[in-house]
This record gives sequence, structure tokens and C-alpha cells, in this order.
Amino acid sequence: MSDSRVIIVGASGRMGRMLVRAITESANANVVGATERPGSEFVGRDAGELAGVETLGVRLVDDVHACPEADVLIDFTAPVATLNHAIFVAERGMAMVIGTTGCDDEQMQQLRNTLCDSPVVMAANYSVGVNLALSLIERAAQVLGNDYDAEIFEAHHKHKVDAPSGTALAMGKSLAAGRGVELDAVSVLSRQGMTGARKAGDIGFSVVRGGNIVGEHKAMFIADEERIEINHIASDRMVFARGAVRAAGWLSDQSGGWYDMQDVLGLN
Repeated sequence: MSDSRVIIVGASGRMGRMLVRAITESANANVVGATERPGSEFVGRDAGELAGVETLGVRLVDDVHACPEADVLIDFTAPVATLNHAIFVAERGMAMVIGTTGCDDEQMQQLRNTLCDSPVVMAANYSVGVNLALSLIERAAQVLGNDYDAEIFEAHHKHKVDAPSGTALAMGKSLAAGRGVELDAVSVLSRQGMTGARKAGDIGFSVVRGGNIVGEHKAMFIADEERIEINHIASDRMVFARGAVRAAGWLSDQSGGWYDMQDVLGLN
């Protein structure tokens, strides 16, 4: 795995600062560029100082085109911004790590079209533990089948804008894959009023938003006699940053293609 020159977009945000910190801890990546939105009070500040680490000599700019040559761009921003950054990545022949959630089907297709020749890792969650949980959920679904009712629970902080979370949907997709069905055909995203009895094969979702919850996810397989739960609780967002930096280093040795964190960890 070779050293990666990395651009962090949204570097003054909570996740951006953690990504900078994670890269300074890494032996195979270096921050060479950092951006923030035009008009931000943080433009011109040193990315390392903002992240609470040593001065890096990398000042935040308000235009990604002002960044120097790099190998990979890491983006945990918002769908519209991510689409714009994807164009930049494709033009420069770079790789891209995408942690943005909430993209609709049209935006996902635009991303795939724009980055068709680029090495890309896109994951709903970059935690090593979550990605191991996804594999366990798929295997459990294969073994247990429709004899066990399936529910996905997730909880996040009050500022999260999309629901269910990308990780919860990824769990649902893993569960559906284990059963050999498409999630859209069996998902139940809300329940209200006289819903009637539960249908066999449904995958239900429950969502909590409040306080400063970093992230809690649970897949439940429920029978009359027993319940199996696969849980993941994140207590520090650095777990996501470290996983994204691991993905950036892994991408430096990959050809063009669309990958996920399961590929990075060798779980596929």
C-alpha cells in the first residue's frame, strides 16, 4: 500500500477535522489539500491547527480547484456538493472516498456516470465493526430465513437530516440479500394506525433522533421462542474517520471501479 496524497473537503466540519486527525495518525497518507464553503470564517486557516494537531502547512481554500495535485479526495459532505466534487475528481484522474449519505436514485446514477473510470469507495459506514456486522447479518438471514421476523433499529444525534440512516439501509440490504430478495420489495419504513398483522418476510425499520448519539444500529431476528440481535454502538466518530483513511490508502493500489468497505476489508 503506497502513500496517498489526500484532499479533505469540508475540512472545518466535525467529520472533516476528524479526517485530518486520522490522516496525521496514519503511516500511509498525507493531507495536501483542504476546502470549506465560500464565505466560511475558516478559509485561510491551517487544517492541522483546526483539527487540534500540529500545523500542517495546508490552508483551507474555498475552491477545490485551488488544491494541489493529489491521489484521492475524501468527501463526507452533502449530495449536491459531492456531485460537484465528483466532477473534479474525474477531471483530475483521482480516486474518491465517499461517506455522504442521503443521495437519491438520480444522484447515485449521476455519481456513477461521472466516476465511471475512477477508483471509488462509497460506504454508508466506514467502521470496521459495522462492516463485519453487515456480513454477519447476511449470513444470519441465510440461515434463519422468513421463519424469523426481521427488524432494523437505529439511533443518531438530533442534527442528522436523513432517515433511516445509510447504515440502517445497508443492514436492511444485507438482510434482504441473505434472504434472496430486494429490500424495496419487503421494507416497512413506517407504521401508523391500523396496520394489520405483520406480513411474513417484511423487514421493518425504527428510527430515533436525539441528543448527541453518535450511532447505534441493531438487526433483530425474532421468533416465538428466541430473539437474535446483532448490535453495533459507536462511541466516537473517529472510528468512521479511521476507516475512511484506511479506504483511501487501499484505493491507491486499485484500478477504476466502484468498491465498498467490504472490499477494503476483504469481506467480499
